[in-house]
Amino acid sequence: MVKQFRRNRCFFAGLLVAISLSSVCHADTSALIKPGEIWPDNNGVHINAHGGGMLFYEGNYYWFGEYKSERSNSALVGVTCYSSADLSNWKNEGIALSVEKDKPESDITSGCVIERPKVVYNKSTGLFVMWFHLELKGKGYAAARAGVAVSEKVTGPYRYIRSYRPNAGKWPLDYPIAWKKTAPNAAELKWWTPEWYKVVQEGFFVCRDFEGGQMCRDMTIFVDDDGKAYHIYSSEENLTLNIAELSADYQSHTGKYIRLAPAGHNEAPSIFKKEGTYYLITSGCTGWDPNAARSFSAKHIWGPWTALQNPWQGERANISFDSQSTFIFPVQGKKNQFIFMADRWRPRNPSDGRYIWLPIEFKDGVLVLNWKDSWSLDSLKD
Repeated sequence: MVKQFRRNRCFFAGLLVAISLSSVCHADTSALIKPGEIWPDNNGVHINAHGGGMLFYEGNYYWFGEYKSERSNSALVGVTCYSSADLSNWKNEGIALSVEKDKPESDITSGCVIERPKVVYNKSTGLFVMWFHLELKGKGYAAARAGVAVSEKVTGPYRYIRSYRPNAGKWPLDYPIAWKKTAPNAAELKWWTPEWYKVVQEGFFVCRDFEGGQMCRDMTIFVDDDGKAYHIYSSEENLTLNIAELSADYQSHTGKYIRLAPAGHNEAPSIFKKEGTYYLITSGCTGWDPNAARSFSAKHIWGPWTALQNPWQGERANISFDSQSTFIFPVQGKKNQFIFMADRWRPRNPSDGRYIWLPIEFKDGVLVLNWKDSWSLDSLKD
């Protein structure tokens, strides 16, 4: 009897473990995603991962974002990480990259600005690489740097390496030889005039920042099918987008880059690739206030890039349904299905900022975003 009881107890214990593992391994694809609403984590606390990015690794999604306090947009804590198997239920994995509170001389000391963190995995080195827009404490938005950190574990802790302005001493690939010889001068021109736009398009800021590196603010990271990674960021006082190639280990720039939409005033870039075509969604520059989104497409990462329309559809398309783009990622197990991530900023209470997640759609071959009060992965076709 005792042996039989022990066998039964072991059997039921094993059954419970199996059921538990099954519940972990099988994602609940019917769980609803509700854009703009409070999104609690496993502790019942609203997710604090703003300006975020997504990484899929070994069966789980990892969401990295800015930790926001109730009163400040400065980095007082660092970059958070959350994990999920179904994109609806999220576990708080803690702080992936911490600010260095006891090092006032550090680039990432408490009170600096860390924005739009993105993490990619480098197969050749086995390291996870985090890039982010960095502004130095007390300097406003004058530094305009790219920061990089690495970790052996996806959830961190990440080790800060350095920050700098990319591609110092390098000309863009698409920069005419004639412009290199005669640097345009906009110092005496009134901003936003036709004459000023012309000299900006012809590289006034490229020349101004040539030696020290190009400005880097709102940004994203994209890894192509061949494993090459690209850094896409707002530059030239947020007037021009740069697409820059990263080194083989994803930890520096190669010096190869192009300018996209010079003087177009774009920020908040997010990118994806579908059936051989690259698509880019951006926003205009109106501070914390929302505006109409823009979109572009290209057959090659180096262009030429074609300007498309505002992808948003509906009555609030002119303010992107009160949101701003941050990242686009593919849905695992769903061919050619992508999710658009955006933020609904709350500058007076930053930690209460909301997340706008919607499926990317195509109507008659045209990229569109349609508002949905709620939706699930089950609604996406394989």
